[in-house]
Amino acid sequence: MQSPKGEVALKRTLTVRDMVIYGMIFMIPIAPMGIYGYIVSEAKGMATMAYLVGMIAMIFTALSYARMSSTCPKAGSIYAYASHALGARIGFLVGWLVLLDYILLPALCYIVSALALEAVTGLSKWLWLAAFIAFNTVVNVRGIHITARTNDVFAICLMTVFVWFVTLGLYMVFGGHLGQPSIAPLYNAETFSPGLIMSAVSIAALSFLGFDAISTLAEENSGKPSDVGKATITVLFLMGALFIIQTWVAGMAWPDFGALAQDKDNAFYTIAYAVGGTPLKIACAVATAVSWGFSCALVAQTAISRILLSMARDGQLPAALARLHPRYQTPYVSTVFVAAVSMLVSVLFMSHVDSLTSLVNFGALSAFFVLHLCVLNQFMVRTPSGNWVKDGVVPLIGLAVIGYVWISLDMHAMKMGLAWLAVGVIYLAMNSRKIKRLQFS
Repeated sequence: MQSPKGEVALKRTLTVRDMVIYGMIFMIPIAPMGIYGYIVSEAKGMATMAYLVGMIAMIFTALSYARMSSTCPKAGSIYAYASHALGARIGFLVGWLVLLDYILLPALCYIVSALALEAVTGLSKWLWLAAFIAFNTVVNVRGIHITARTNDVFAICLMTVFVWFVTLGLYMVFGGHLGQPSIAPLYNAETFSPGLIMSAVSIAALSFLGFDAISTLAEENSGKPSDVGKATITVLFLMGALFIIQTWVAGMAWPDFGALAQDKDNAFYTIAYAVGGTPLKIACAVATAVSWGFSCALVAQTAISRILLSMARDGQLPAALARLHPRYQTPYVSTVFVAAVSMLVSVLFMSHVDSLTSLVNFGALSAFFVLHLCVLNQFMVRTPSGNWVKDGVVPLIGLAVIGYVWISLDMHAMKMGLAWLAVGVIYLAMNSRKIKRLQFS
């Protein structure tokens, strides 16, 4: 397939449904299971409120993504939006920050999953790591339609575990066998305080990272440009509902959140054992681990390969990264490059998961912040739309929310993130004239 310019183009085969499932897999429907102990401890039992507030906070970012994706339907996501609305130089720096997020995220997924499965199965973490990278690379090179169908399988498996836990949990609670029906996971007057909840939200909000990756599929969307925004908003609300439901059931089934603080990493699995015994506990633990290593990392690799493609196509990165496979019409060079980087980063950060997580969060939140600036500049300054609520109030609220979460990052993450940005500034200075000549419509 060729573009009007005669270039090999990405294959447009994705529907809104495909993009919604892609976003679901990226965000992981059972994401709270892995970090429940930290959130419920921070929120003094009100984990459900933390996720509800987190979803509301991210609505403004989702709306800004929807706005820009319709105006600039390109695979580069926030890189393309910033280049379009703020200029090539700012666009490059934003793309550089997004690389920090997306190019490290697959490695983070691989490490977390490999360590968890090593503990469960006894098989070496390096064996799991190699299996994850090989499988995801082959699937991504073969084509976006293969990735979409693989996502379908993962979605069914993850939702099966979700339904199993929620259904049995509700039966145990309302049948009087475990815990008690309560609104305490959502609101507890005895422990509530705005500062406490916002502290928990700064953790819970990170579970929502991933809905933004749908924008990287813009050039593989078979429908209208607005379909990307529609899928983005749908995923945010759908996943928010899933997070709220499972944390509410968990909170009712095990009201004594203080007892979970002793082992935060396995807090949810302790509850799963109380709800459904060893089978449910193992299902939740294995599903969480596999969803990170296979499904989440798969779509993360898809996303970053499209961003590398877009930047390379614009001449801001080596041209080889823009090559598409002549048969599968996928950015195979970028995909293999991400696999190599993931292996290297996994080796370097295997014992430093916290630092890697902080770097990923720095890149994502920084990109979100610039996204809102893009909407303000594009629709309030460059081409005024006259819609002060949609193009003024919404992005301003988004700026405030993301800014609050951003400053809550630890100082170590700030320093490493700013150091990465400094390297980007140096690269920009060395290629300033070349980048300045680039035109974005």
